[in-house]
Amino acid sequence: MKLPIKMTLTKRIWLSFALLECIIGLIIISVYPYSIQSTLKENTYRTIEVQQMLNFQALTGGYGVDNPGTQVHDQDSTSSIWTLMVNNQFQTIIGHAPSDRSVLVQMKQQIKSQKSELARYELKINDSTLYFVARRFRINSVNGYLISYMWDTYNNELKDSLWNRLIFTFAMASILSLFLAFWLARYLKRPLDILGRRFKEISRLNWEKPFEWKGDVEYERLSAQFEEMRLNLIQYDKSQKVFLQQASHELKTPIMIVQSYAQSVKDGIYPKGGLDDSMDIIIREAQQMEKRVRKLLYFTRFDSLGDQQMRYSRIRFGDLAGLVRKRLMAQRPDIDIHVGGEETMIYADQEQLQTVLENLVENALRYAIHNIWMEADGSSTLHSVISVKNDGPSIPEDERKAMFEPFQKGEKGQFGLGLAIVKRIVNNHHGFIRVINIEDGVAFQMTLPAPPPQKQNGESDKIIGKD
Repeated sequence: MKLPIKMTLTKRIWLSFALLECIIGLIIISVYPYSIQSTLKENTYRTIEVQQMLNFQALTGGYGVDNPGTQVHDQDSTSSIWTLMVNNQFQTIIGHAPSDRSVLVQMKQQIKSQKSELARYELKINDSTLYFVARRFRINSVNGYLISYMWDTYNNELKDSLWNRLIFTFAMASILSLFLAFWLARYLKRPLDILGRRFKEISRLNWEKPFEWKGDVEYERLSAQFEEMRLNLIQYDKSQKVFLQQASHELKTPIMIVQSYAQSVKDGIYPKGGLDDSMDIIIREAQQMEKRVRKLLYFTRFDSLGDQQMRYSRIRFGDLAGLVRKRLMAQRPDIDIHVGGEETMIYADQEQLQTVLENLVENALRYAIHNIWMEADGSSTLHSVISVKNDGPSIPEDERKAMFEPFQKGEKGQFGLGLAIVKRIVNNHHGFIRVINIEDGVAFQMTLPAPPPQKQNGESDKIIGKD
């Protein structure tokens, strides 16, 4: 549900404090009166019982009852506790009964059925309440009750006093909480305002100035995340600039050749033999440029698509490897391309995995002496391993570390994008690839997640058609 007004952090803090105060106020209003009434009532009975024991003195040969003065006892004596003794017929033996005889009659009606030695009672008289305690006794063969009573006037005055003080305390706390809310809003908003200004600077491509916040752990963590983002943006910007420079350099050479040969043909000059030879060079360079552009587009597509366009399926490795061998073996008829692990099932995007194998085999064809091997191993339940080996010369350590970077070309490399595309496709499949020197050549090994368990209703495997 959307609020009718647009919320800000300051408004949320003020609203939170206001709701908290309302909740506390409702709790106080609903719970406090009952709680204090119950507490004061219990305290009144305990006071009456203690005072009753002090007033009642069991003496050898007699007894005595002390009362608070000789003045008329009524409910205006706020904290007075009165005591009287009556016999079983409810005749006063000693002490002062309430001035209102109807009160004594109501006491008698409640006490006459008392079974325990001590009992507590209360009477509602007009707008007042009388609390009294009755204790059974026997002195000198006289049975009766010791009754101590007290009006609720003192309790009401005490309750009103406590209630007024509570309201005053709550009001002061509410006022102080408003100042706290104001300070908290400023405290929380300040680093966010600073961070917002930095985001605005970054939107203007001004990301050279670092950002660091010292203080609260949460803001320090947010500051560290922002700084990591800033450094990543700087690195991305640099890599994009380098990529554009390298791409421009790769395209510049064939464009210049095509342009110079076309101008020469127009002027009637044929740099390479006759007209047909010069046009063949123009066509060959145009084809090379077309291949480079296609690889550039394929490489950059992964930045925008990621794994959103992945179409996973279970692929029989032998079918896919056979298709790649058939398409590329004509480039070097003197090289034998071997396939191993044909029955291994691979879980991947068919088109992208085919691109990986084609790029790796094309790269191997430039360096192989006699043989290339494409092998797959699916013995593990966690991952599948695909290897493309050749019996060419080993690769120096410094070249192995950089050969998957864009535009890094080996001795016989063409565009420097084939292996970079391979790495991106493997990464999109949540796998990894490495190159190692083996005893009789070089091996590219990529590790991909193993195929998931097949469904009970039978999940068909992807079979690659032969061209």
